[in-house]
Amino acid sequence: MIYIGNHVSISKGYLAMGKNENKLGGNTFAFFTRNPRGGVSKAIDLDDVKALQGFLEENKYGTLVAHASYTMNLCSAKEEVREFARSVFKEDLEKMEKLPGQFFNFHPGSHLKQGYDVAVEQIADVLNDTLKEEQTTTVLLETMAGKGTEVGRNFEELKGIIDRVEYKDKIGVCFDTCHVWEAGYDIVNNLDGVLKEFDDVIGLDKLCAVHLNDSKNPIGAHKDRHEVIGGGQIGEEALKRIVQHKAFEGKPFILETPNNDAGYKKEIELIKTWMI
Repeated sequence: MIYIGNHVSISKGYLAMGKNENKLGGNTFAFFTRNPRGGVSKAIDLDDVKALQGFLEENKYGTLVAHASYTMNLCSAKEEVREFARSVFKEDLEKMEKLPGQFFNFHPGSHLKQGYDVAVEQIADVLNDTLKEEQTTTVLLETMAGKGTEVGRNFEELKGIIDRVEYKDKIGVCFDTCHVWEAGYDIVNNLDGVLKEFDDVIGLDKLCAVHLNDSKNPIGAHKDRHEVIGGGQIGEEALKRIVQHKAFEGKPFILETPNNDAGYKKEIELIKTWMI
């Protein structure tokens, strides 16, 4: 059994997302909690959310992986940007609780020459101010490719954030295959070694979800350029080994490949054959 899906649009509502994913053959999906390039957030229709919840249960979907806006930067050098990001993060997490038990994934942010030590404290401060013991949503830090001043370019940087969080059971990691490859981790020739390093540094119990992407660039490029499955430098065989690896068993796999619906449908069909 594999839980596989892709990003779907929330523009037509919550239930529409589930129905759209069903047409593509998926059984999980990702969606942006608000405009991915801005701060706009639509009001929630609770009846629509409840309808999606019933749909997910009826169709035996895996955990969903909601995604925060790309522009939300919890460690910006500008205080007003950080405060806006804090309010967005809090609002989105409150919205996630209307659809209990899902994942909420975000990019840790870019420190913009403040340095990692300053950034990690800023990120952890927001998490400690926002995460609650009673919440059902698990917040995921995403592994990053390391372009510019991105935080999360290696497992140690993510561990530094997790170590500072009070409610550690409310936080995990989303493993992006393109990002870890471009960050310098050789998941093609040494997948077991990379996963051992992840386990030694963070712990495999924190590995909650996977962004399944090929990469346009060679290992260590630090550029974050996604490619379709089998069309890049990681390649189909290496991605197949990831999907089949016991460390990822039962985790939701989300495609972020440069595709339209027809392309996602084809990739979902392909990946399902890897589990036969």
